[in-house]
Amino acid sequence: MNISELLARNSRKFTNNTAVVEEHQQLTYGEIDLKVTKLANAFLERGIGKGDKVILFMPNTSNFLITYFAVLRVGGVITPVSARLTSPELEYIIEHSEAKAVVIEHILYNTCASLVEKHNLLWVKTGADVDGWIGFEDLLDGGKEDEIVCTLKEDDLATMLYTSGTTGKPKGVLFSNRSILTVATMMCIEMEMKNESRMLHMMPLSHSAPLHLFLVAGTYVGAAHLLTPTFTPDLLLDVVDKWKPTHFFGAPVAYLLSAKNPAIEEKDLSSMTHWVYGGAPLGQKEVQFLQKAFKTDRFYCVYGLTEAGPNGTLLRPEEHESKSGSIGQRAALNCEIKLVDDNGEEVGVNEPGEIILKGEGNMVGYYNDPEKTRETLKDGWLYTGDMAKKDEDGFIWVIDRKKDMIISGGINVFPKEVEEVLTGHPNIVECAVVGVPHEEWGETVTAYVVLKEESATVEENCKEFLRGKLADYKIPRRVEVIDQLPRNPTGKILKHQLKSLTKQ
Repeated sequence: MNISELLARNSRKFTNNTAVVEEHQQLTYGEIDLKVTKLANAFLERGIGKGDKVILFMPNTSNFLITYFAVLRVGGVITPVSARLTSPELEYIIEHSEAKAVVIEHILYNTCASLVEKHNLLWVKTGADVDGWIGFEDLLDGGKEDEIVCTLKEDDLATMLYTSGTTGKPKGVLFSNRSILTVATMMCIEMEMKNESRMLHMMPLSHSAPLHLFLVAGTYVGAAHLLTPTFTPDLLLDVVDKWKPTHFFGAPVAYLLSAKNPAIEEKDLSSMTHWVYGGAPLGQKEVQFLQKAFKTDRFYCVYGLTEAGPNGTLLRPEEHESKSGSIGQRAALNCEIKLVDDNGEEVGVNEPGEIILKGEGNMVGYYNDPEKTRETLKDGWLYTGDMAKKDEDGFIWVIDRKKDMIISGGINVFPKEVEEVLTGHPNIVECAVVGVPHEEWGETVTAYVVLKEESATVEENCKEFLRGKLADYKIPRRVEVIDQLPRNPTGKILKHQLKSLTKQ
């Protein structure tokens, strides 16, 4: 079995069933598969074949789906990247991945225009033809309709996704067909996906959870894919009311912003059976707020990371009442989980340990980086770098990233714990806590804060605010005011940039 065959099989079984819904068109499984066949033939005619990397630089559109499956059909390695990348970021991935082709949506043309003459690749864009580019529509229309049977085996490479690069340059994460099918199967079963299901895709399909857990899983069962190229709270509420999806995955902020939108009172959201969120847990007050606003308790928290497929754990709706903020008490289907110390031994109740995951959904490795692969994959276990504790009931609570842990005077300080308290300060919009080198203490705790109003005594005020709430060794010795926190395209804070800002 391979991913391309999922689509081909469904085109035979569900020929006239809806596969794609967009604002201005709907396509059946038969229609989508024919377009994939034609584009795949066009790729073959231009020398794109097994093992070749093809970068997909598009928002969520039917063209994304067609290109994704067409590359896989010819045995290529599809490499979707965020539509928010800058030109230098895209160029790094082009060079690092050794790509043979780049396919983009015309709205992203300006990001790529300066790269065409520098890189001898197959450049494809939607819309009008431009020098150096082949028109996507021309390529598609000119492709033959001859059937192509994908011969990839489960252990053959299928996809390379790039990490968000919060600590440096992004890494290419390689997945086999087996890796992706494993996590897709998990999601189908855990989230009760069926042929009648309707999957709403608003989060970028360049990311592992929307792509593997929803696009591939939904295709596995022959569900309909509802596509929007972007997310806004208004759009989410409008689309659910109009298109009647059953499953949606979003970051917690997407839910919180939508819940605060007054229009939510007027919308019919009753079609939704699975509101899934990931990337960060939601606290009990936030969950209660969402349940009231959305008029449902059908919220699922999923934990995982790109390198795991993603697979990991889940917190079910009935567990939110008492365990909101945790990531659940068991690994999801096709996955195992442990919390271990630096020696690889399991830790006890309420003891901090690193989350490690085992399952066939784990990545094959990092592209051209065997050393980093060996550090991350050990004896079949993927070391996530996430530190967590397990409570008396077996529920797991993420503390922080291991690499972000500060060791000051031999004592461990987890920045997330400090940040959660510090954001309660009435004059702080957001903050980030890092460890910076110190001659005597090894590292010293430093906070970067974004203020609502300027303050000449912010450091003193912050320290006073934290006294009695945190142990004294956790209180930042330095507080720096910053206009905004540096973030990557997915919104993650770039703490390595903050560390470089600190003057010793």
